Amino acid sequence: MGKVISLANQKGGVGKTTTAINLAAAFAVLEYKALVIDADPQANATAGVGFNPKTIKTSIYECIIDEVEPENIILNTDTPNLDLIPAHIDLVGAEIEIINMPNREYMMKRVIDKVKSNYDFVIIDCSPSLGLITVNALTASNSVIVPVQCEYFALEGLGKLLNTIKIVQSRLNANLDIEGILLTMYDRRLRLSNQVIDEVKTHFQHMVFETIISRNTKLGEAPSFGETIIMHDINSTGAVNHLNLAREILQNNDMTNVKNSEKQINFSE
Repeated sequence: MGKVISLANQKGGVGKTTTAINLAAAFAVLEYKALVIDADPQANATAGVGFNPKTIKTSIYECIIDEVEPENIILNTDTPNLDLIPAHIDLVGAEIEIINMPNREYMMKRVIDKVKSNYDFVIIDCSPSLGLITVNALTASNSVIVPVQCEYFALEGLGKLLNTIKIVQSRLNANLDIEGILLTMYDRRLRLSNQVIDEVKTHFQHMVFETIISRNTKLGEAPSFGETIIMHDINSTGAVNHLNLAREILQNNDMTNVKNSEKQINFSE
């Protein structure tokens, strides 16, 4: 039975999509079957693994609204072991369409439950909001990763997100855990980045991943080629960071025999 992990933060530009597709690709290259579900109407995750959202005719929207079977729309990516349930702009209207439906918070869970047994990990890329689709994703998930940008106002709005997670835990999904807070867009040259790391670790301590995602040119350019960083440049800092994150999650979930001392891998860029 696959573990379902959402990437959520109502702030835009914090690295949700980048983390979602590249973490999934890292699991895939480590020989775990991974499925990315694009739950953002912008469909950046869909584009980021090589598909043109404008040509997508059937997506997560049809699965939720029209009860299309998800196994019929799963797309195979160029990365072995990595599949996609795509999104397109129609997902914008889904929140309005389901608002009066019974059990509206569980509609995505019903979709995911049909396919998650085929995968080791299901990664949901949430939109930058705390709307009904994001609540659906959290309700369907075993855990949530919260990306936090290493910049000014990093903690702004984080309390609201954590409160939403608590509400979902208390009312909709008692089994939802926080997988971890992930520091992204780190630039070691900037004093501010290091200050943000210290501040986040002071506030959240053990909830913060050891792995930090650095700013990296290759990581930024990979989506323009429709590739994950693993396929674009396996030796880049961005690839190493996401492989380290995958291994840390595997270690935290007792899914690997890798020793703690061997958990980090390093390549020169």
